[in-house]
Amino acid sequence: MSENTATYISPLSQRYASKEMQYIFSSDKKFSTWRRLWIALAETEMELGLSQDGKPVITQEMIDELKANADNINYDVARAREKEVRHDVMSHVYAYGKQCPKAAGIIHLGATSCYVGDNTDVIIMREGLLLLRKKLLNVISILSDFADRYKKLPTLAYTHFQPAQPTTLGKRATLWINEFVMDLEDLDHVVSTMKLLGSKGTTGTQASFMELFDGDEETIDRIDPMIAKKMGFEACYPVSGQTYSRKLDTRVVNVLAGIAASAHKFSNDIRLLAHLKEVEEPFEKGQIGSSAMAYKRNPMRSERIASLSRYIMVDALNPAITSACQWFERTLDDSANKRLSVAEGFLATDGVLDLCMNVADGLVVYPKVIAKHLEAELPFMATENIMMDAVKLGGNRQELHEAIRIHSMEAGKRVKEEGADNDLLDRIAEDEAFPMSLDELKERLSPEKYTGRAASQVKAYLESEIRPLQDKNRDVLGMNAQINV
Repeated sequence: MSENTATYISPLSQRYASKEMQYIFSSDKKFSTWRRLWIALAETEMELGLSQDGKPVITQEMIDELKANADNINYDVARAREKEVRHDVMSHVYAYGKQCPKAAGIIHLGATSCYVGDNTDVIIMREGLLLLRKKLLNVISILSDFADRYKKLPTLAYTHFQPAQPTTLGKRATLWINEFVMDLEDLDHVVSTMKLLGSKGTTGTQASFMELFDGDEETIDRIDPMIAKKMGFEACYPVSGQTYSRKLDTRVVNVLAGIAASAHKFSNDIRLLAHLKEVEEPFEKGQIGSSAMAYKRNPMRSERIASLSRYIMVDALNPAITSACQWFERTLDDSANKRLSVAEGFLATDGVLDLCMNVADGLVVYPKVIAKHLEAELPFMATENIMMDAVKLGGNRQELHEAIRIHSMEAGKRVKEEGADNDLLDRIAEDEAFPMSLDELKERLSPEKYTGRAASQVKAYLESEIRPLQDKNRDVLGMNAQINV
């Protein structure tokens, strides 16, 4: 039995998440980032003049040696060492030193394990958020094209999933879009405020650097800003214990949960519309909807969006509880939970956005079914206009209201109990209280008369909110989502 079939493999990596997101959370990414952080620390210490007896402790030759082996990770050496010392960071310090004998003695100088662990986590989370940002923008862009295409198509709106005043299909799509835009705003805010931990030492006091730099606090104050700049960040958190505050993980995963909530709402609406046979997700020529019922076209991609989204929303509890349970300057009960909740939250959200792109890009609309449903309910919705017109022709508003109420109840009863067509207009035309013929009543049933400002709202929303967003991010649009199953 081969290893691949005899061991558990996460569905997130096998079925749902993209290769790009999987790489961000891969061992190669993690440990090469550790090495870049060690290089940044050593360079900073060298540039700040770290010396002993007037001689530099770190030389450019050492830095060059470290850089030459940054991506050449000797995993076998690290794994063997970890079996002996039971410490992942020190195992990789040892393995890196084996490749860099000249620099071996200065790797990790003055740092604690969280220097590489926590800073790498922040770097990886930011890269993950930036990948999700690209996909979120593509979902927004694809749905905006859909909204524009159908901005004038009248459709029955629903409140409480009961027929309500008509809207347009494009206007309904803007509701999906706007929630994703809110997620984008949250994501951008979190990304813009993310900082590195820096190198703060075992309890956040930088005591080791006070020793290395002979108590020169002005020099020590320059360490974190220099490391941040080398790693592509604007700053480090000004204070910390041994770790960055786990509240950062809470903020990040809450962004993921927000995206999941928006995606879940979108997928639910598509599933309901599929039941109504008005709009369907893409269905491939050879796709099987049901193993037993060959005619079925199950909305499985939308269902998968909902399924993964629920996982992500619940997953957001993990970082919140972990943040709340940290004691003083640090405890290690965060580690195992973080490894799971953060990484898998990102992988699942990545899969959700790929599915959203795929579904949104292939939505199939059935205008005739939409029109049929609207036609069946529109007579009820036109009654207020009919009543107002009858009053203008000399009728009594209260008497007409009561007549329409009675006719509506009878017509509704006929539809529900007999399964017959809605004959409300026929009933009104036969009522002498309403001086209008059936043809005149039907003229009042043009669906466009009852959609209010829906079409113009779509146009205004896309022009004022979405087009500028698309123009600003044109370089990341046009992504194609690959769905594995």
